Amino acid sequence: MTTPTTDPHKLRVIVVGGGVAALETALALHELAPQQTAVSVIAPNDEFMYRPMTVCEPFAYGTAKRYPLAPIVAGAGAELIVDQLASIDPDRRVVHLGDGDERAYDALVLALGAKTHARYEHATTIDASSMDTMLHGLIQDIEGGYVHSLALVAPGRMAWPLPLYELALMTAARAYDMNVELQTTIVTPEDTPLAVFGAEASGAVSRLLAAARVETITSAYAEIPAMGQLAINPGDRRLAVDRVIALPELFGPDVRGIPLGEHGFIHVDRFGAVSDCERVYAAGDATDFPIKQGGLAAQQADVVAQAIAALAGAAVTPDQFDPTLQGMLLTGASPIYLSARITGGRGSHSQFSDKPLWSPPVKIAARYLAPYLAGADREPSASAA
Repeated sequence: MTTPTTDPHKLRVIVVGGGVAALETALALHELAPQQTAVSVIAPNDEFMYRPMTVCEPFAYGTAKRYPLAPIVAGAGAELIVDQLASIDPDRRVVHLGDGDERAYDALVLALGAKTHARYEHATTIDASSMDTMLHGLIQDIEGGYVHSLALVAPGRMAWPLPLYELALMTAARAYDMNVELQTTIVTPEDTPLAVFGAEASGAVSRLLAAARVETITSAYAEIPAMGQLAINPGDRRLAVDRVIALPELFGPDVRGIPLGEHGFIHVDRFGAVSDCERVYAAGDATDFPIKQGGLAAQQADVVAQAIAALAGAAVTPDQFDPTLQGMLLTGASPIYLSARITGGRGSHSQFSDKPLWSPPVKIAARYLAPYLAGADREPSASAA
């Protein structure tokens, strides 16, 4: 077993993951308990991609920024280990790595993200890691007048839905700018567009879609039996289109050694603690919280960091997870800002504005990570996309 040389009086914390929840946890612990914790971040990747902005890439609005992980982790006073998690032994408080190494911990945070799966064989399933490659040709075909109808589909167990609406609005705007007739249809199991943000915000999004001549079929479930053919239920409706874009389905990560819930997600309590596993926590898309979004992942990470800081002896009173959903909707023109408190799986205190509702006004509203990345962007050496 290899264990980094650290102060034996510090709580050894291992954070597994290289995304929003993992980085937010490390940065939060550095702020809350720098003298009481020794943090290691185990990540399968060596860079952090700002995924919410990849939706702009097919439209040539720029590329999503990528940041080397090493400076972020070092800025959090932590150690970076680029490797895969193989399994966990919670009884011994040890993690096994892909290279055969072992690491001991006093507290473990699983911020692994979720796995994506293409639900439909006859559709293009969007993937943030290759958005431009997948959709640039479609946008060119629309601009050239070769595509006149487009369907954007959310499966029954959908991922974060906002990118689907962004693609619909930006595609409709591009077609309008090119004087191309394009029929755009969204098919979604949601009761109303972006219903998770609550009635006021959802109503405003509905008006935006109507103004852009985007049809929305709600409370609907689609099958795609052949290319360009949609069977929509209830109602046994048929729709023929030139192209179909779909959201992926999400599944929990492959983790050996801890109990997993439905579809492989990790069950946590309101403090982020994993059921039946002492001193094991989870945050972000790997958990069984039904809404998968970067800002919520950061809020979960903050709760976990507070719990661990208190465990380490810092003067911190842990909060419970009380989610506030904040989303920036890209439209092809000025962005729209949506915000809601999440109660019972749906937004309350719903807000909608063309002015920022939080600061900094970025896609991923994270207490520690957002200011850190904003600072990195101001530095001449900041990583360019």
